[in-house]
Amino acid sequence: MLPRRSVHALSAAGKHALICSPCTPLQPTLRRTRSSSMAGNDALARRGKVLTVDTMNANVKKVEYAVRGPIVQRAVQIEKELKEGVKKPFNEVIKANIGDAHAMGQQPITFFRQVLALCSYPELLDDNKFPEDAKNRARRILKACGGSSIGAYTASQGIDCVRIDVARYIERRDGGISCDPDNIYLTTGASDGIVTILKLLTAGEGRTRTGVMISIPQYPLYSAAIAELGAVQINYYLNEEKCWSLDISELQRSLDAARQYCNPRVLCIINPGNPTGQVQSRQCIEDVIRFAAKERLFLMADEVYQDNVYAEGCAFHSFKKVLFEMGPEFSSTVELASFHSTSKCYMGECGLRGGYMEVINMDPEVKAQLTKLVSVRLCPPVPGQTLMGLVTNSPQPGEPSYAQFITERTATLNDLAQKAKLTEEILNTVPGIRCNPVQGAMYSFPQITLPERAIKEAKAKGQVPDMFYCMKLLEETGICLVPGSGFGQKEGTYHFRMTILPPTDKLKIMLDKLKEFHQRFSQQYS
Repeated sequence: MLPRRSVHALSAAGKHALICSPCTPLQPTLRRTRSSSMAGNDALARRGKVLTVDTMNANVKKVEYAVRGPIVQRAVQIEKELKEGVKKPFNEVIKANIGDAHAMGQQPITFFRQVLALCSYPELLDDNKFPEDAKNRARRILKACGGSSIGAYTASQGIDCVRIDVARYIERRDGGISCDPDNIYLTTGASDGIVTILKLLTAGEGRTRTGVMISIPQYPLYSAAIAELGAVQINYYLNEEKCWSLDISELQRSLDAARQYCNPRVLCIINPGNPTGQVQSRQCIEDVIRFAAKERLFLMADEVYQDNVYAEGCAFHSFKKVLFEMGPEFSSTVELASFHSTSKCYMGECGLRGGYMEVINMDPEVKAQLTKLVSVRLCPPVPGQTLMGLVTNSPQPGEPSYAQFITERTATLNDLAQKAKLTEEILNTVPGIRCNPVQGAMYSFPQITLPERAIKEAKAKGQVPDMFYCMKLLEETGICLVPGSGFGQKEGTYHFRMTILPPTDKLKIMLDKLKEFHQRFSQQYS
């Protein structure tokens, strides 16, 4: 065995030989190593990405969501250009494309924000600036949370006391009809609940594949979810000539045609309507329930605008209330899921993502699967759950916050009602624009007459005519609307959707600009 010093000497000599000897046999080895490494890199480059547009989920590529589509993307670019000093014929972009109330200037309800502040920073519970009813709501929520923190996970179905509040709210709304908190699922906005129920319902292949009946015009969440899940979209058309009413004969036509190529299982209703702003009558709802019972369809009632009813003679009727008033023949058999949200009505808290769904007559084994499915996502955002609890357990007469709450709530809804009327009146003064009454919700969906030359130019550019119209409107005026084609419309008709949410002074400016643009556009292409 060599002494340690000798080993070191040999090691050092070896290193010197490797570095200095021009005759070392390692040089070709290094070249071969580099060569094989480069060849490997070339092979990796040739192999390309694992995930490409060709290898991704094909259903995702079918998803479209017009509310945040090309028009909105261009609007964002224009805003950046304005900030960079690019000269435009306008000073700002008015985004009337989406029902984002607070972004358009609507003020939050003071009581809701007080309780959310107390829950987020419980040390404020010692601050005498906060009313006692707000503190009581906050303490109750915090007590129901792990570690008394809204940063903790909750039960997957939602905080128990909030689900109880939702159930009691539904009972008050529906005139005392019983509501079981176990049928309530808190959700991340209404959209989350809608997609979850559609997941449960989608099954089969080919002609047995689930068909989902949706109104046209529709809210693009539905078509997007149907595409993503690989279900079959079944269109039924609302009657524009009768203020976007729903005709049972049209439902029957649509259903009979769809049974030739799929298995219709679901009927979706949006009431009050988005994008069309109609409010369904009680008789219409009853007719829909009878139709669903006869044809064995699962009913989905999207009722997120239930407080947004403006037109004289119109009232909101929940599908659940009408179902139970029709008696056991229907109330014990028709399967129904209804949805509500904190994003609309007078709250407008879109970013907090609160909502609920109530399921009626769901098979117990399916309900167990639903509970399992929602548990995969752990729980909805706790601030959103908290807010849903406040919406359904708002200040009552005799409590310190009641007067201010009612004042703010009433002012917000009255303001929306005035803007709904203003929008209808001004749009109907424009030749070539026809706007139905905005009975409810937050949007108008007027029909526009486009000159034949404009239609031809749009098609020559590969654009849908109302997309062409809305893009020119954006570029010339800064007004961002959504073309009707993004929601669906009868062949040969053209529309746009605009929200009524901008402040009244800005709404008037926007409507005046829109009026001038339409007249100019019509003359240009006449």
